[in-house]
Amino acid sequence: MMDVSKFGKVAVLMGGCSSERDISLASGSAVLNALTEMHVNASGIDVSGDVFERLRAENFDRAFVALHGYLGEDGCIQGGLDVIGMPYSGCGVLASSICMNKWMTKMIWSGQGIPTPSFRVLGESIDADSLVAELGLPMILKPASQGSSIGITKANSKEEIMAAWQCAHDLESTVIAEKWIDGQEYTAAILAGHVLPLIRLETPRAFYDFDAKYHSNDTLYHCPCGLPEAQEMNIKEQSLLAFEVTSATGWGRVDLILDGEGQPWFLEINTVPGMTDHSLVPMAAMAEGMGFNELVIRILGTSLTEHA
Repeated sequence: MMDVSKFGKVAVLMGGCSSERDISLASGSAVLNALTEMHVNASGIDVSGDVFERLRAENFDRAFVALHGYLGEDGCIQGGLDVIGMPYSGCGVLASSICMNKWMTKMIWSGQGIPTPSFRVLGESIDADSLVAELGLPMILKPASQGSSIGITKANSKEEIMAAWQCAHDLESTVIAEKWIDGQEYTAAILAGHVLPLIRLETPRAFYDFDAKYHSNDTLYHCPCGLPEAQEMNIKEQSLLAFEVTSATGWGRVDLILDGEGQPWFLEINTVPGMTDHSLVPMAAMAEGMGFNELVIRILGTSLTEHA
């Protein structure tokens, strides 16, 4: 049995006000159930404006951050926890804010020589001809700071570009147009500096979108991923580097596409990945013999070292 008394009283922060609220509530509930089963003194908190006063008033010792998206995954909640001196799981303020913004992440990767698809940040006016000349067709348009593939559209023609831009722009003002890479989608889950087995994602949809992630029963998850051992090890090493150059620590997930030439192209980092029954990090952990409860405890353990 693991000694869980070292964690003290734990707040599982979930919900919040982002477009990923419902997913966060599902993740937080699963985490809370796991901690309770492991005899951790834990309570769930649906985050609102008085969260920091409540954490102090109820004498919590640390927080498990299960918030996704705006005000939860972007460094805001992490900064508040730093101010009140409360340790928490996962990345700190800097990495959270960088990784939540796909534009900033790709700029850092580009400067470090980490392969990421060509892109352009779009303003309030769209020149479809110019975009096609630069990025080709098809292309992906996405809001810069949304998770769970919310607002992402594949545009197959110039006529579809404006509608795709509008879909993303309805969620936030900063929109990225990105070159489409033909290939297979993979994800690398990272926990305390260790990369778990890669997962290859297979969906009949255009890409691994919101429905494929949370609603579809025709998405296939391959773990082991089927790559030769040496190639998988190389991609894992590159994934860890892509994670660490953003100052990310603790745990997270790096998403990538492997093209037909075997070249990985890195897409984004999730610093608070989902922990639902469709989520990828628990799948990767299970492939390494780590059950969900142990995974949750090990993620909570990052609060002992990262932000203590």
